[in-house]
Amino acid sequence: MTMKLLSVASEIYPLIKTGGLADVVGALPAALAPQGVATRTLVPGYPSVLARLGKAKTLRRYDALFGEAAAVLAAQVEGLDLLVLDAPAFFAREGGPYGGPGGTDWSDNWRRFAALSRVAADIAEGGLKGWRPDIVHVHDWQAALTAAYMRFGPAHAVPRLVTIHNLAFQGRFGADIFPALGLPPEAWGVDGVEYYGGVGYLKAGLVSADAITTVSPTYAQEIRSPVHGMGLDGLINGRVDRLHGILNGVDTDIWNPAEDPLIARRFSGRALGARAANRRALEKAFGLDQDDAPLFVIVSRLTWQKGMDLMIEALDHLVGLGGKLALLGSGDHPLEGAFLAAADRHRGRIAARIGYDEPLSHLMQAGGDAILIPSRFEPCGLTQLYGLRYGCLPVVARVGGLADTVIDANEAAVSAGAATGIVFAPSDPLALHGAIGRAVALHRDRTAWQAMQRAAMRADVSWRQSAARYAALYRSLLAEAA
Repeated sequence: MTMKLLSVASEIYPLIKTGGLADVVGALPAALAPQGVATRTLVPGYPSVLARLGKAKTLRRYDALFGEAAAVLAAQVEGLDLLVLDAPAFFAREGGPYGGPGGTDWSDNWRRFAALSRVAADIAEGGLKGWRPDIVHVHDWQAALTAAYMRFGPAHAVPRLVTIHNLAFQGRFGADIFPALGLPPEAWGVDGVEYYGGVGYLKAGLVSADAITTVSPTYAQEIRSPVHGMGLDGLINGRVDRLHGILNGVDTDIWNPAEDPLIARRFSGRALGARAANRRALEKAFGLDQDDAPLFVIVSRLTWQKGMDLMIEALDHLVGLGGKLALLGSGDHPLEGAFLAAADRHRGRIAARIGYDEPLSHLMQAGGDAILIPSRFEPCGLTQLYGLRYGCLPVVARVGGLADTVIDANEAAVSAGAATGIVFAPSDPLALHGAIGRAVALHRDRTAWQAMQRAAMRADVSWRQSAARYAALYRSLLAEAA
């Protein structure tokens, strides 16, 4: 019997994306289908989402959803079965999903994503004629309040699962918003939505969930410690019997070097020579010198979490070793400025593009020799999985999902043909310098380097195994609720 799943998230690829969350939410439904799980995904009706809907059907209207008119629309887009919350007062805005053009968060984010969660709970209660989910799976703080609305409402018997994509983002607001949320008085408390005197959306979801998942096994263990628990380690340790680490995968149809229409020349592990055309196209796109020096790439948010300040300190070292760097990303303005200054200082050896460009990110994976990911913490990471898929060897810190997915090129692993990248620890300048030096030295041995590329490209980075784990977890929750 097919299981009906309601997935709730603030973004979904290919309609709206700021990071890996969108890729996961967009790829998981197709991966779950062979497991007997039919997914409908509820997302906000941002302008970019509504523009892609085409012919949509209105399933429900709200005269006053947190004081505003809204509707739930249904549509099929690129194989995704979507439910879209069309609420112009909340989502018809210029800028990103969470903030304006200047980068500042919207002051009413608490209301925007409470509305999304309230509608998800209504759907779980049977609010759509002819369809009701067997289980509800919500992603990150923007959707986490769904679990609290369900727990304290008529849908309390429907199993609910919360996935943490990044514990650093928690959705914390002042206590003054609680009366407007429409939750009963008993929801205010340490066992409800209250969090250090305010309202915590993610905290409310975690304490109200029947199961909690993270996006890698190592991250599931890391967040139990004060270092990575971000103030929630006590709660998480108290619910450790409900905690599961399930590794993210990637959409191997979209990220497939043998069929990718976004790269200069398609290739496979058996035809690595064809990668050279992508390298030359990448060098040209970034204005880098065309030579055989190791070409490193970075595709990242430019933040402290991602270790980009450590990377700034390593740039002169990288160039001194003979390497080159192409960077694509945006984030903290001082870091953006520092990368641009380094590009000006090392013209032809370092180039930086501030912003995000999906087609360019594919070319960078297809043409780069190695992708640098020196994160201080990384729940899963997807760029290293794309790197493995394209033979762009990951150079990663030994944290979270990076530790779970990359096999270090130590002597034994290289000899056994198992190495798929370079793993270093701790996340500090000295270790990063050493990792870059190891990559440059390995790159000189073309036979060994290509063997590592082929091993990386053979790695299973699909959703196959993880989707099976999610489906098994859903079924265990349904059995528990029966």
